[in-house]
This record gives sequence, structure tokens and C-alpha cells, in this order.
Amino acid sequence: MSSLQALCSGLPLRPLPENRGRWAGVPHAPVRTPGLSPVEEQLALRNALRYFPPDLQELLAPEFAQELRQYGHIYMYRLCPSIEMRAYPIEQYPCRTRAAAAIMHMIMNNLDPAVAQFPQELVTYGGNGQVFSNWAQFWLTMSYLSQMTEEQTLVMYSGHPLGLFPSSPGAPRLVITNGMVIPNYSSRTEYEKLFALGVTMYGQMTAGSYCYIGPQGIVHGTVLTVLNAGRRYLGIEDLAGKVFVTSGLGGMSGAQAKAAVIVGCIGVIAEVDKAALTKRQKQGWLMEVTDSLDHCMERLREARRKKDVLSLGYHGNVVDLWERLVQELDTTGELLVDLGSDQTSCHNPFSGGYYPVQLGFTEAQSLMASNPAAFKALVQESLRRQVSAINRLAKENFFFWDYGNAFLLEAHRAGADVEKKGAQKTEFRYPSYVQHIMGDIFSQGFGPFRWVCTSGDPQDLAVTDQLATSVLEEAIAAGVSPAVQLQYVDSIRWIREAARHRLVVGSQARILYSDQKGRVAIAMAFNQAIARGNIKAPVVLSRDHHDVSGTDSPFRETSNVYDGSAFCADMAVQNFVGDAFRGATWVALHNGGGVGWGEVINGGFGLVLDGTQEAEQKAKVMLSWDVSNGVARRCWSGNKKAYEIICQTMQENNGLVVTLPHEVANEHVLQQALQL
Repeated sequence: MSSLQALCSGLPLRPLPENRGRWAGVPHAPVRTPGLSPVEEQLALRNALRYFPPDLQELLAPEFAQELRQYGHIYMYRLCPSIEMRAYPIEQYPCRTRAAAAIMHMIMNNLDPAVAQFPQELVTYGGNGQVFSNWAQFWLTMSYLSQMTEEQTLVMYSGHPLGLFPSSPGAPRLVITNGMVIPNYSSRTEYEKLFALGVTMYGQMTAGSYCYIGPQGIVHGTVLTVLNAGRRYLGIEDLAGKVFVTSGLGGMSGAQAKAAVIVGCIGVIAEVDKAALTKRQKQGWLMEVTDSLDHCMERLREARRKKDVLSLGYHGNVVDLWERLVQELDTTGELLVDLGSDQTSCHNPFSGGYYPVQLGFTEAQSLMASNPAAFKALVQESLRRQVSAINRLAKENFFFWDYGNAFLLEAHRAGADVEKKGAQKTEFRYPSYVQHIMGDIFSQGFGPFRWVCTSGDPQDLAVTDQLATSVLEEAIAAGVSPAVQLQYVDSIRWIREAARHRLVVGSQARILYSDQKGRVAIAMAFNQAIARGNIKAPVVLSRDHHDVSGTDSPFRETSNVYDGSAFCADMAVQNFVGDAFRGATWVALHNGGGVGWGEVINGGFGLVLDGTQEAEQKAKVMLSWDVSNGVARRCWSGNKKAYEIICQTMQENNGLVVTLPHEVANEHVLQQALQL
């Protein structure tokens, strides 16, 4: 198929495209091991064939059966389109509504080989963050979107397009749910079976909601995290000569190298997959690569001495790197690292998210498929070794945090020494980055707001950058609190650095941490610029699900909620529902994302700005709710900064009335009552 018109014409059945199988030269997802019984294999095959008329099933059945047994899932490789997969300018999509065209733009960006981690398996990032479960679902979804009117809503069940249903112009054009499995059955083992059956899907966060913007998003988050880690742990603003050690250069973690350069420190990032290292180096995100620990130590010392800015990729296992740093400390007395974290896909540790130090990359992939139990044992031993090395370094002036990838959670399950005595279930020996670094930022309503210029024109993105910068500068000039001003200044610096470092991969997009006032003001400025013609096409507003209100995740986003409600998902579900009836163009609700399946409920949205008054009103109401919901929840849980923000917001908005908590004034009252 060579055109978008053909891509929107429904399943290509007459004739079927040639089955070219897995493509060479692109990364592929690890083989899955769902452990289906013969009866379950038949069910998986039956479920896949129901997309096709009976006269084609005899041809497709053995093909799909082979995929299932060889790869652990039916991806329908035959249907992988031959068109160049990328975010085309919005006017090129054959649609009846601009909202549908904007959604198509976002879907194709998520599957762009320059963006997606495993494009032919429809995985955008995180090792298993699916856009769809199979290619038939992609074709059908594009067809439905091309037909959709302003009085229809497309309903998506874990990648499967259920169909177009009558609605109203004010309703969302698209409603997505991913992984909504009954809680008692939401285990990893059950997930592998249900995904193989084709009945559920792990959408990560912005993979299955069609809102991923490439690694730029996590670059910004990592920049803010490392900057604020320097402020908190080292007491400094200038990170020159300071060393940040971590792991992972894949879909999300690939951002770490560029973030180290932007903050001005020395970043050393371990990665077992040579292809990931090569990709980041070609993009210009990774300055140097080595597979020698000796050279790594030599280069690290030199950069520290000269206070060079450096991103150094170590092709090898991060456990070897941590253990070598311990060896250097014990033999020379020299601590060569200041800050550390981990961004392996530990939410998925036994299916390619974490590679054990005892095996090479190819050897590990083979064992993962042939003997999952043995592979799991090696992974857990490797986690214990990694934690042991980190613990030794932490006795010195070195600071480590969990980056919300379930590293400490999985290390704890593996028996590693990460326990924090007398702590709550969400606390370990080392803090989550939300607990120590980003939690206060969330409590003030700041989070990863983002936008996409659907014209595909870099000039439109430059206009939005200038508008966003002006909005924040005007807010500072008008007067804001010191805490808010610090975040605005960081955001202005980010916009300038992002443009200078050419962080766009895929769609013309930008991410910016902002609070409620900032998001609304920026949206208004964009919408007015579209109306004037200064921006040539609609702008899609969105955010990472990892935000103030979007995610209930006790080991990440809500790990700093200590009233016992960290394991409750009311906030994320209410946010999804509230965004839907306040004007979002599309909404999504997911099980899993970040820390893994069954560990989190999260949601997101897309909102199309088209220069109309209706779009402006929707943005005002929806964006205000999308932030204030989470701030109010944190206020009720006892967060003082959130309390201050929500009180101020109530004074400015007559329609907002929030239940405020009273502190227990005397702890003796509790103790005396419990004794009775």
C-alpha cells in the first residue's frame, strides 16, 4: 500500500498482501512465553481468525499458528503496511473530521520506526507498550477514523476497535481502555495468557493512548529529576564534574544520555543491546561508546578532572559497571560517582526488561525463551548483586533513587537488601524519585504537559515554543511564589535547550512541565494563534499519564501519599471520566504503565485546539480539572504544599469547593483513644 487513502480503506483482503514475515534490520520484541495449553492455543487462533472472512481462514490459520508458537503472540506480520510509517501533515489524512485526522497523526507517530522500540510488533516503548495487539486492529481503526463524523465515538477495547457508536459533538471522538482485567486476575502470569489470546493489551502509558512523542518526554523529566537531585542531595545548582550513573538506552531510557548533557554533568549509561547504543549515538544523543570498563573508568576520571560535559555509553551490563565502581572505591579510595539510578524496564524483568549479568545479550534471549524459570533465577541473582554494589557506594557521599521502573520493588521481591525498617509498604531503603525529588513538584500541580503541531512544520513548533516562553515570562513578571518561579525558570530554560539540542524525534512536539495556570494560559495562546493563522494547523494538547492526577501508582506517582490511599485508584479513574465530559477529544484508561501490570491504574487524554471558541472553552475547563483533581487528592492526604495550592485555587475560582483536612493537633489523643 502506497497511500494514506489505501491505508484507510479497511483490511487489505482482496488480494491479501504478501507475507514478508519479520523484517531484517529493525529491532524486534523478545519471544514471549505465555504457556498456553492446547485448548488455549486453539482459542488464540480462533480469536485472530475472526477478523477475516471464512474463505481466507484456511490460508491464514497455519501462518498465525506458527507466529503464536514461534513468537508467543499473533502479530499478523502479513498485514504490516508497506507505507512509510510516520506522522503525516493532518490535511493529508482522508477524514470527515479534523479530530479523527489528528488521532491518525498521533497513531502513526507511535508506530514510526524512528520512534517505536519494536515497530513491527506494534510496541512503542518500555519493551511491551503496545499501540495495538495486531495489525488487523490498526487497519480497522484507521478505516473507522476516516469514516467518523462529529456525532460518533470510536470505542477501543485493549487494541480492538469495537466500532463507531452514536454520540454528540461535545463527547469524546475516541474512548480507549487497555488492560481492564478483573483485579483478582490481574497477575503477570494471567496477563501473558490473555495477551496471547488477543483479548487484552498492555498499553504502557502513552503507547496505547496514542500520545507518545518520542524520548523527548523523558528527556525533560530526567533533566528536572537530575537538576533537583543535585539541589537536594548535593546542595548545588551547577553539576559540572558530577557523575550520574544509570542503565538503559532503549525507548524511554534512551533519554538519559541527552539529559546528562543538558544539565551539564557526566552521564555514564550501561546498555546490553548494541542496537540501542548505535541508535542513540547516530541520533547524536550519545557522545561516546565503549565496551571496555578500563576505558570507561579512565574516561570518567578525565571528565571529572576537566569538568567536561559527557554522555558515555557502556556496552555491557550495568551490574558489571556498579561492581567496578565498588572495586575502584575499595582499591583506590576514590568515589567516582555522585548520583545514580536505573532505567531498565524492570516492570517487565523476566521478558526482556532486565538482562542478567551472568549471560551475554543473545545468550540471555535464548534462555528467556527456552527456560523462563532459569532465566528468572538469574535475573533475581543479578538484582541482588546490583543492589549489593549500590549499597556499598551509598555508604559514601553517593545518592541513589528509584526511577519509577519497579527496580526496588523487583529487587525486594528477589531478596535484595533494600528494606527500610519501620517503613510503609511503598518505602524502601532508597527513595522513589517521586518521594524525594518530583513529589513536591506534583503537589504544586506541575507535570508533563505536552503538545503536537499536526502540520508537521518545524516553524509551527518554533511559534509554540516562543508563545509558551512568553506566557511563563509574563506570569513571573506578574508575580508568583518563589517555588513556582523556580519551576517556571526551569521550564523556560528547558524550552531553549530543547530547541538547541534538536530533541524532536517523529512528530513536531514539545513537552513542558507546567502547573494549572500555565497550562491553561499556554492553551489559550496557542488557540488564538491558530485562529489568527500564526500556527497553520490544529495543535493536539496532551500529557504523560505520569502526572499530577493521571496515575495511581503506589511505587511511583503516589508513593508520597502516606494516608493509606496510595493503593487506591479513584483519582486516575475519576480523571479519565472527568476529562471525557469536560471536552477531551479522546481519553484513555490503562492497567499498568511504568511499574508494570497490576501495579498501577493510569489515564490520559488528547485535546485538539483548532482556533475555535469551543476549543478554548473546553481547554479552560478540562485542563483545570485535569490538574486540580490530583492537587486536591494530595491536599486531602496531608500534603502541605498541595493544601496551599488548592486553597489559592479556590479563592480564584468560585466554582471550585474542596473538602479540606484538619490536622490531628495532639498525637496523645490518638494514643489514648487506642489504649481504651
